[in-house]
Amino acid sequence: MLSKWCWVAMATMDIIKLYGEEPANFLDVGGSATKDKVTEAFKIILSDKNVKGILVNIFGGIMRCDVVAEGVLDAAREINISVPLVVRLEGTNVEEGKRIIEESELKVISGSDLDDAAQKITKAISEVK
Repeated sequence: MLSKWCWVAMATMDIIKLYGEEPANFLDVGGSATKDKVTEAFKIILSDKNVKGILVNIFGGIMRCDVVAEGVLDAAREINISVPLVVRLEGTNVEEGKRIIEESELKVISGSDLDDAAQKITKAISEVK
């Protein structure tokens, strides 16, 4: 799981467990989610062969959701992610960020809120098993 703020990550891990999956770990991207940072984060996450899916949960104030969306999509293209990828964005420029994700040609699932994103990642993982 990729997140901003450790408290958001901890809440996300709890809700994933609630829906029946075991989160491997979380990676906090800090104050920015540039393409390079997200790409490196995805590489770190996917280096664990037990990872069955990735949930990106960003609550951005200073960090703009449109920039995060572009970073996530660029990183997903570069490393060709082979596990389900769910992205939940909230904060500055959220509508633009969601539009960018929805209009991409990539298999990225958009979560409308934390609960929706957790349900979608656990469902996507169960369908791959």
